[in-house]
Amino acid sequence: MTVLWSKIIEGKKYQVRAAGKTRRLYTDGVFHSQYHPDRLYAGSIWDLLMLPALFYEPGQLKRILVLGVGGGSVIHLLRHYAQPEVIDAIDLNPVHLQIARRFFDVTSSVANLVEADGVEWLNNYNGPLYDMIIDDMFGEENGEPARAVDLDHRWIATLRKKLSKNGVLVLNTLNSKNLRQAACFTNRQLSRSFKSAYQLQDPDYYNAIGAVFRQPVNARYFHKKLKEFQNRSQHDIRIRRIK
Repeated sequence: MTVLWSKIIEGKKYQVRAAGKTRRLYTDGVFHSQYHPDRLYAGSIWDLLMLPALFYEPGQLKRILVLGVGGGSVIHLLRHYAQPEVIDAIDLNPVHLQIARRFFDVTSSVANLVEADGVEWLNNYNGPLYDMIIDDMFGEENGEPARAVDLDHRWIATLRKKLSKNGVLVLNTLNSKNLRQAACFTNRQLSRSFKSAYQLQDPDYYNAIGAVFRQPVNARYFHKKLKEFQNRSQHDIRIRRIK
């Protein structure tokens, strides 16, 4: 891939690399986002973050919140498959937001991009509840991705309070062990707030994506939609229910 844009800002090295129409964002060597305007599925983690939306009919998830934007790859997937009325996307890093607008086509008509600390922003948020909240807040430590916020009781409780009664919470974690340690599974009171849970993984990555639902979901409908998605994307996806 060729380097389309590169800059060091406040000690961090940002690069946008290109191969044909494909764009990739790297921050301090960590791969954050991939986007192709004619092929939205990337065969990567961002597909998995979107997939819980397939439990719902298009348009049913009216309001979606994305915490952690990167280049905004998942935003395009959500617009296409979930067809929400609103996508609010929060990121602490202004450079990522600039790159999302300039190189990844995340315009104001696609999503509301907000520069803010995701935890602080959500704690102060008093607007309408969200039908889907995606927590993809990651940083870098020694050239490796690291979660920005622990999935402890306080944080999961905050996320739940901003989620509608039929909503879904999507969590990106480093591995299956980290996912199972999230308070929505380990805290009895919080776990009762959710009626269904699934784990999604790509065999090429360690990341485990958790999807926890406030209400029971239609697994038959989801697997039908998932099969259609996999036929188009040729993406090998592992999914299993968490009791």
